[in-house]
Amino acid sequence: MSTTTHETAAENYTSSEGLRRVLNRLHQQGPGAWQHDPVAADLMSFAAEKYATLARKHGLDPWEAASAAFDVMRLRSTRVANDPWAVVTRGVQVTCIAEERGQGLLCSTNKARRPHISELHDPERISDRETPLSDYHPSFRTTDDLTIDEDPADDEPITETSTARASARSAVTDAVRLFTLLDWPEDVARLAIDRVCEATERSGSRASAYEALRRDKHALVLLDLPANSWSVLLRAILGNTHPALQATSAGRGVLLRLLLGETVHSLLHDEELVFQIALAAPNRGERS
Repeated sequence: MSTTTHETAAENYTSSEGLRRVLNRLHQQGPGAWQHDPVAADLMSFAAEKYATLARKHGLDPWEAASAAFDVMRLRSTRVANDPWAVVTRGVQVTCIAEERGQGLLCSTNKARRPHISELHDPERISDRETPLSDYHPSFRTTDDLTIDEDPADDEPITETSTARASARSAVTDAVRLFTLLDWPEDVARLAIDRVCEATERSGSRASAYEALRRDKHALVLLDLPANSWSVLLRAILGNTHPALQATSAGRGVLLRLLLGETVHSLLHDEELVFQIALAAPNRGERS
């Protein structure tokens, strides 16, 4: 009994190798070990404290993060990973994001994990807004034209054009903000995105613009961008132009997703997109 107590006290689960040893022992002892083992109880308390900040960031209780950590710790992939704590941390982060999106979207966590669900905006009541939706949304707008000698169709293209230009300007501004939040210099991001927009307008299609811009060596010199950063920016802004991906988030690209009504906040929940943009930030190594 004293030997077992001494071995249990000697287990240090705060390191990755120590965690691996604890997880292997608990796995070998069977499912009931988690319920009765004192080290397992201490480990869960440690996980709740370790991930408390992450949990609160997503509006969750620390023990909800500990529960997510528990689910990850029981997986074989965690026990055999090079860094078990890194796997646990990543699993908790993904679960916290899915929990937050599920609460916002009024759906289950499993559904919130699916990209085509998580990219939707949170539901809201019309009465929740300070300004009634009917006061500014085009869908609720009607115009009584009492002028007989004027053709209403003459004014319609001007209104649509003005609205489209305003939406495009707003999308470009939001795209620059997204890149700036992910460690890109604001001036570089703005110049690069403006160049992409100009090329897209000239070519008439995203696919043609992408093919022209990816070979644009002058842009690399002008913007002082590494080739990888320029390539990632093009793919992020214009999307993957493969026909099979046109209806997906990756195929639409940041600009089109913003024009379709997504926000910078929702794009920041796209983990793959955020990871690619942040990793390709110019001078990333120098700032870190």
